[in-house]
Amino acid sequence: MELVRERKIEKRVGLELGLEQIESVSHIIAVASGKGGVGKSTVSVNLAVALAKAGYRVGLADADVYGPSVPKMTGTEDFMPTVDDSSGKEIIVPAEKFGVKWMSIGYFAKPDQPLIWRGPMACNALKQMILQVKWGELDFLLLDLPPGTGDIHISLVHDIPLTGAVVVSTPQAVALADVEKGVNMFRNKDINKPILGLVENMSWFTPEELPESKYYIFGKDGCKKMAEHFKLPLLGQIPIVQSIRESGDEGLPVALLDRKDSEAFRQIAENLVNKIDSL
Repeated sequence: MELVRERKIEKRVGLELGLEQIESVSHIIAVASGKGGVGKSTVSVNLAVALAKAGYRVGLADADVYGPSVPKMTGTEDFMPTVDDSSGKEIIVPAEKFGVKWMSIGYFAKPDQPLIWRGPMACNALKQMILQVKWGELDFLLLDLPPGTGDIHISLVHDIPLTGAVVVSTPQAVALADVEKGVNMFRNKDINKPILGLVENMSWFTPEELPESKYYIFGKDGCKKMAEHFKLPLLGQIPIVQSIRESGDEGLPVALLDRKDSEAFRQIAENLVNKIDSL
């Protein structure tokens, strides 16, 4: 087993890098967003934990190459990746915590080290990070994609056998405009991957002293209306709750806890499973 934290990820992934490591993965789900800052990684991490708590075998690949946040949000910043070469091939061993297998591009760089990669290099490194990892048997492998709709997205969703995608947004009009671009990307005839549903984050704010009140800071039901427009399910709405932010900063996803502030993620996980079962 060789430490690989300081090793540079290969600039090119050879043609011999196949799909063997994901053959035992039942469903691969991309978690996407049209723009940054909508809480996509928060949704990805808590969805993975909620699925694991429901008894599923889960992995998450943090493919947000320019802003990997999964190590911080899961408390795995100090994880030292190793490789298992017992099969004759070098396979990266993922971190395991909270019943989930985690892999992040952030494990291969120092926290203050920017990844200055051009598109093709980033695409190849991410494919290696997904296809050359010892995932084992999984019910769900979530891919936390970078925000936007660029070369990385097109390359990954074209080459990885996705079950479908979940698109995250806030109800704000400027964010919803980019949701439409994301939906159209997955529906493009050259990609043609199912969209399993939308998730609305930061839906409303409820003060502690007014538990029955809802303040729609970023607008009301924007994702719900967008879902109706595209004839897609709305998998869930997540309110603005301070504990969700704090739990991410502390590396303890709120979905671990049986509390009211984690209910939204449990419901999203349940709705996602039901949607996949209906395919």
